[in-house]
Amino acid sequence: MFFDVLAPSSALQLTRFTDVDSFRPAESLEDARSIPLDVANFAAARAIVNLPACRIIVARSFARILETTYRAPGGMVILPMTDHLRASSSGMDIDSRFFIALRGSHHCHFVEPQTNHHALIMFSPTLKDRGWFDRADALWVRIADAAAHLYVRQLVQDILRTASIEPHMFETREVAAHLQEGLLLALDELFQIDPLSERRAPSAGARSAKLVQQIDDYVTAYPASPIYTADLAGEFGVSVRTLSGAVTKVRGMSLHQYIRLKRLWATRTQLLRSSGASVAACARAQGFHHLGEFAAAYRATFHEAPSDTLARARQAGVSAN
Repeated sequence: MFFDVLAPSSALQLTRFTDVDSFRPAESLEDARSIPLDVANFAAARAIVNLPACRIIVARSFARILETTYRAPGGMVILPMTDHLRASSSGMDIDSRFFIALRGSHHCHFVEPQTNHHALIMFSPTLKDRGWFDRADALWVRIADAAAHLYVRQLVQDILRTASIEPHMFETREVAAHLQEGLLLALDELFQIDPLSERRAPSAGARSAKLVQQIDDYVTAYPASPIYTADLAGEFGVSVRTLSGAVTKVRGMSLHQYIRLKRLWATRTQLLRSSGASVAACARAQGFHHLGEFAAAYRATFHEAPSDTLARARQAGVSAN
């Protein structure tokens, strides 16, 4: 991807993340929470350019489960930047043909089974309404016209390259506004699409997403308790099949795998923040009572032993002092 030919400048903020721990602080500032699905091959990057009335963020993501709250009073477009994007939102498959347009505040769930490249173009509320959004709380997933989509993608890439090698162009508001106007005109074309191509998440998908949120809340509320599928289904007033189907639809894995993954990440977070607790204490606090199975699952997920994570956290604490 074009990240390799970019260099940071006064007009381009460029950050590369080599591990999930370095990525976490940046994510927390954006009210987002990721569960990586392939820690061994983690690599993420982000490039940011500011124009007079919009901000362009191009990101290289990673295989993950993502929960995020977008706050875009002026509107936002999320656009695939390659032909190979694969993701799902509330069980709805999204590929490189689609773009997302939203305005207002929206809590979104995504599963990305692979590395993806995408652009977030965020508009200032001061930008004159161009007729893209008819409501303040709108969200659409639409099939883009292929030519219009490609043109916007190329413009975004050109703006980033220009910001990298000719940052002085962004120091003059007139020039920056000219670059922005070209992008806005291209987005006008992108929004001129057949309304029938709009894809909204079906009500069944919304119900599945709500069930998964209930599971998340339950796991958070009872971190050390054993969780049985039948009891959980009874708690939420649905069948086991409905509950399991919701997790598979929204998260792309079984209920058992999902709960175990959440608890493994919670244990890792506790180990990294530990100021004296043992591995066994951290594991039991997250519902792992068979320590041999826990250690095997932890190593398979994070490619290191839990004791190594704890030792690294303690060493970092000593170094900080």
